Parts: sequence; C-alpha cells; structure tokens
Amino acid sequence: MFEAKLENAALLKKIVESIKDLVTDAPFDCSENAMCLQAMDSSHVALVSLKLEVGLFDTYRCDRTINLGISLKNMSNALKCANNDDGCMIKYEENEGDSITFTFTDTKRDKTQDVTVKMMDIDGEHLGIPDQDYAIVCEMPAAEFQKTCKDLAMFSDSLNITATKSGIVFSGKGDSGGINVTYAPNSNADDEKEVRETIHLVSKLPFCYH
Repeated sequence: MFEAKLENAALLKKIVESIKDLVTDAPFDCSENAMCLQAMDSSHVALVSLKLEVGLFDTYRCDRTINLGISLKNMSNALKCANNDDGCMIKYEENEGDSITFTFTDTKRDKTQDVTVKMMDIDGEHLGIPDQDYAIVCEMPAAEFQKTCKDLAMFSDSLNITATKSGIVFSGKGDSGGINVTYAPNSNADDEKEVRETIHLVSKLPFCYH
C-alpha cells in the first residue's frame, strides 16, 4: 500500500504544471523515504530529477518500494479539480486495480472529491547525476528568471548567457529585434567563491521557463 498526504494541493499542482510540457509520462519511484521521479524529455535534452522527501507530507506510508507510472497530463487534469488550499491524499493499493486515487478535501465546504487516474507501465531509466564543480554560481528568484526567459522568447528561440564578476547578461536576438537583460551582483555576493571564470553558453529557451 502507498499513501501520502499533503496539507495543500498547491505544491503538487505547481510541480506537475512546471514539468508536464517537458515530460509526458512519469515513473514515480516510491520508497519508505521519498517519492522520486527521474525522466528525460522526448528529445533527450532536458532531465527532470525530483525528490519529495517524507518530511514534506503530513502522513506518508509505503509498505514496499513501488513504481507508479502515470501520464502527467492526466495527473494535471486530476489536480485541476482541487483548490490550492485543499488537502491532497495520494493513494494506491495493489489489490484495488491499476489506478491511483487522489482525494481532495475542502474543510471550508465539508467537501471531498475522489479522482482516479489509470496507471501506465513505464520503464524508468535511472541516470547517475555526477557532482559538478561549476565555474559560475548564480542565485535569483525563480519567478524573475522565468519572466526574463519569457521576455526573451518574444524575440528569440535561444537564450544566450554571459556571466562575469561584474554581472550576468541574458540576451536573445531574432528577425524582429533583440533584447539584453543585465543583472549586477548584490553586495553579499562572494566573487571568489561564486565566479571562477567568465562563461558564455547558449540554450534553447523552451527548456528554460516551463
């Protein structure tokens, strides 16, 4: 039996919405310690590696290690039935068929919804992710990075990043024009630790802001 309860459905909704356009089918590996997902996009450019540890859940039970394969589109549709502040229970019992049940509880309205989603047989490939020694370490709010990428996407399909000790520049250029967005480091930045060398890299924009 597998059972995991979140206080609010908002967390799971945000996670699924952020990756469902990259990964269509998700093999969730569930153990007594965590609920994990590792999957590549269809073009094998982006790797999604997700770990939801026991501490994130109000209650968590996993009698044995199991793989729960599910379509993220179907999972997203199920989660759309829930309000952000609804309680969310994920439940799977082997003797009750091949479906996962999502139970959403709205205590304000004394309302409970049970949504079942058919499971899929997915062969998950587990890839080792080696530790990296990065030339640049830059921290910024995710919402700010997403907005910058969306602004660039109006002009270009590619994201150009140039980073130095004096700041980081995101740029894009296309037939209709171009855009440069520059961020200077704040006063708390440790140049020696966070900037080892100047870098320039290019990435496809659609993989950057989902």
